Amino acid sequence: MQIGSKAAVKEVINPSVSISTKTKKSFFQRMMSQKALLAMSLPFLVWLVIFKYIPLWGWSIAFQDFKPARSLLDQEWIGLEHFKFLFSDDNFWRVLRNTIGMSTINLVLGFVTAIGLALLINEIRHIRFKKSVQTISYLPHFISWVVAASIVSYSLSLENGIVNIVLVNLGIIDEPILWLGKEKWFWVINGLTEVWKNVGWNTIIYLAAITMIDPEQYEAADIDGASRFQRIKHITLPSLQPTIIILLIMNLGYILESGFEAQYLLGNPMNLAYSENLDIYVLKYGMSMGNFSLATAAGIFKTVVSFIFLFTANHIAKRFGQPRLF
Repeated sequence: MQIGSKAAVKEVINPSVSISTKTKKSFFQRMMSQKALLAMSLPFLVWLVIFKYIPLWGWSIAFQDFKPARSLLDQEWIGLEHFKFLFSDDNFWRVLRNTIGMSTINLVLGFVTAIGLALLINEIRHIRFKKSVQTISYLPHFISWVVAASIVSYSLSLENGIVNIVLVNLGIIDEPILWLGKEKWFWVINGLTEVWKNVGWNTIIYLAAITMIDPEQYEAADIDGASRFQRIKHITLPSLQPTIIILLIMNLGYILESGFEAQYLLGNPMNLAYSENLDIYVLKYGMSMGNFSLATAAGIFKTVVSFIFLFTANHIAKRFGQPRLF
């Protein structure tokens, strides 16, 4: 019997051998056809492994009474003691409340203002004015938090603060208020500061998504006599829905990342109960006091919660047939 005939007999006897061979060949061919993309992604993968995955061995510190002077093998293993301390500490639950509160406000305000500004910018017909508005809205993003916090503090100051001057002249308040001394106003001040600094930058992805909408839809709406508001309601917003859902899922994964610089720079002893968040807790009670194990335990807690939020949001989106990350 000839060799070709033997192969044919094998395929007849065991068809899965032939299917498996064809599948592997097809997969290899697809890799070769995309070798340029694979080569470009290789540096990122190397960076990811070196700086994101290899350092994970450091999580072992959370289960040790870590002393920097000792080697890794000489450390004392104490199990979950740092986690028990963390969850029994009233300060931890206070900063967790502040973190979730500020993150929620930042999330809602960030989405609403960025989408609203992107819709308004998209409706501007004068190109030069449109570019000017975009440039002005992007500028605060490039200001350092040290400068931004100084501007906010001066604007809210008791004497000569522009906010108090405007509100008193409009008759909204009777006398100037020390805003950064009112602890329950801190979350709102932090949220508005985030909006002022990042709203322009956050509109970029929505403006990019709007440019992908088929212009024929707007032309058809014009022929039907639709107003600008109706075009936004029935064309632009529905087209932005996949982008909004994907960004919402990604941002829910950062629900315990309420920031650090703004809270650290705008915080003071008068608003401490509401300005301290989880990152400041790690710095204050972990790193500054040399308790690296407690700081690592708090970091692990943040990562686990972020994973839970991310996978839950992605699963809910999948359940309702919406766009999702994976």
